[in-house]
Amino acid sequence: MTTRTPRGFDLAVAHAHLRRSDARLARWMRRIGPLEFDFSARFNSVDALARSILHQQLSGKAAATITARVVALMPRAQISAAGLDALPDEALRAAGVSGNKLAALRDLGARAQAGAIPDAAALGRMSDAAIIEALTPVRGIGRWTVEMLLMFRLGRPDVLPLDDLGVRQGAALVDELDRPPSARALAERGACWAPYRSLAGFYLWRVVAHARGERA
Repeated sequence: MTTRTPRGFDLAVAHAHLRRSDARLARWMRRIGPLEFDFSARFNSVDALARSILHQQLSGKAAATITARVVALMPRAQISAAGLDALPDEALRAAGVSGNKLAALRDLGARAQAGAIPDAAALGRMSDAAIIEALTPVRGIGRWTVEMLLMFRLGRPDVLPLDDLGVRQGAALVDELDRPPSARALAERGACWAPYRSLAGFYLWRVVAHARGERA
């Protein structure tokens, strides 16, 4: 019998672990303050992945506009395999979807209708590695996209997106480096954050925003 993995983790324990294990990160944590998350929100895996595809390589405003147009074409305001299948290419292009993203959405929809995309309940019974293996064959879905789903949607505690520029920039600020560390160097540097590397990643994003004077 497969055990369901609870969403989220004990943030107080995670905060304490990071403060205890990394003095440099702890200084930034005190400046930024405690982070709070609600990982209990329900989601549809096809909808979440489609939104990720639509947001790739676009500014937040442009991505939000195009996503809203696509969602408006869907029944029950949620992107679904059936909803995508019912839309002609022309309708998605008119909403601002590029050719590459259109192909990715078509692949996602086809795989979902074939039963190859686990729903949220099934994802909850899978390991992080199994989820990455199941979703990265979808066109336009790479490891980073799945890591965002693991962190923000499923609340998995020990995910560190090594290829994320913002995370690497945050690590450079924490360690006062001239340039962001490589993915390999970040993996070694972040070993002390386990088993709560997700929270470290959340803080590293905030470190960059804090340094730029932005509101997190």
